[in-house]
Amino acid sequence: MTTTFPQTGALPVTPAAAPRFPWGGLIVLSTAVFLSVTAEMVPTGLLPEVSTSLGVSEAQTGLLMSFFAFAVVLTSVPLTLLFRRVPRHLLVICVLVVIALSSIAAALAPSFAFLAGARILNGMAHGVFWGVVGAYSAHLVPREQIGRAVAITTAGGTLAFVLGIPLSTVVGQAFGWRAPFFGIGVLALLGAALLYLLLPRVQRPVAVKKTPDAQGGTTRRRRFALDETVPAVALICLLAATVMIGHYAFNTYIAPFMVSEMGVPEDQIGTLLFLYGAAGGVGLLIAGIGFAKRPTFGLFFSLIATAVSVVAIAVFAGNTAVSIGAFVVWGIMFGMLPTLMSTQLMRTAAPQIRDSASAFYSTAFNTGIGFGALVGAFFLESLGLASLPWVYLVAIVLGAALLIATPVLTRRARRI
Repeated sequence: MTTTFPQTGALPVTPAAAPRFPWGGLIVLSTAVFLSVTAEMVPTGLLPEVSTSLGVSEAQTGLLMSFFAFAVVLTSVPLTLLFRRVPRHLLVICVLVVIALSSIAAALAPSFAFLAGARILNGMAHGVFWGVVGAYSAHLVPREQIGRAVAITTAGGTLAFVLGIPLSTVVGQAFGWRAPFFGIGVLALLGAALLYLLLPRVQRPVAVKKTPDAQGGTTRRRRFALDETVPAVALICLLAATVMIGHYAFNTYIAPFMVSEMGVPEDQIGTLLFLYGAAGGVGLLIAGIGFAKRPTFGLFFSLIATAVSVVAIAVFAGNTAVSIGAFVVWGIMFGMLPTLMSTQLMRTAAPQIRDSASAFYSTAFNTGIGFGALVGAFFLESLGLASLPWVYLVAIVLGAALLIATPVLTRRARRI
């Protein structure tokens, strides 16, 4: 029997330490999301002030949101593809700077046309921003932590609805509508500096494919063929668009619905909407803690619970206690939906197409917002306010059907 001694100076082998969870990078990404979403939605609470200041009607002022949304829909995918070779770290900083400068330009706008142009530029940057940010958090962590990372990042959007937009409205009403635009612009510049200092850099994966060589081995070559996960990604984007069409068909007209159908006094609508936003924050926590590793199950659960709450609002609209309770449950469920859909998307898409998948998802999401308001307007005119919850229910059923098909396509892609 022989005894083997270790060589002099040899170090013991220890298991590699698990990478630390990138809290700092995700928090600054969440801060950037907060600023971007607040910049997007700030006109909604200041339409009368902007209308009076620039001498245009409130209906025309409302087009500022449409200009923004259509800029996102039409340019997010082309611009994301155009800038696909730009380092992700540099690109996310640059688009936040553009959001900042366009917000400052809006604050200085001498006319409605100039303001509309600033909003279009802001929308273009916003689309690219989401095309990058949606995938950035997934690039920072292993696949099993994607849900947690996405929940932290998207928390900034929820906080924008709960705090950013109401605070912007209060500031605008107190100091003029230009003040919040300018303030958001300055804060976004500071946010870009934080991204530069604290956000870890990521390397965007390159698509490759192994093919047999002449000696029977394999060689690696760049893949130009369609990625196998694309069909499942497309289905998730279609799911997002369908659910958002139903949501905004109802949510766009929720204030008149609460007054006419639920009997809520007009001076209490703001309080209920704040409660709805706070409930969304609770839903975000539930999604990040309870369903981060099971987004498919979480989506099924939230869709079913949303359907039940919307039906309760429709059937028991005259019962204030029941309808408001259902309204709060709806807020919780909607707080879960965007995070879980984003998580499902990032877990489904191959790493090399996550940026493009995120851009298409952003386009689908904003398409749903834009068409949802139009669908709601059509049914409002033809069937009345009471029809809108049922329109939402149909969209949820269609979305659930699409969700059922997604795992089938995902498993098929992984076998290829």
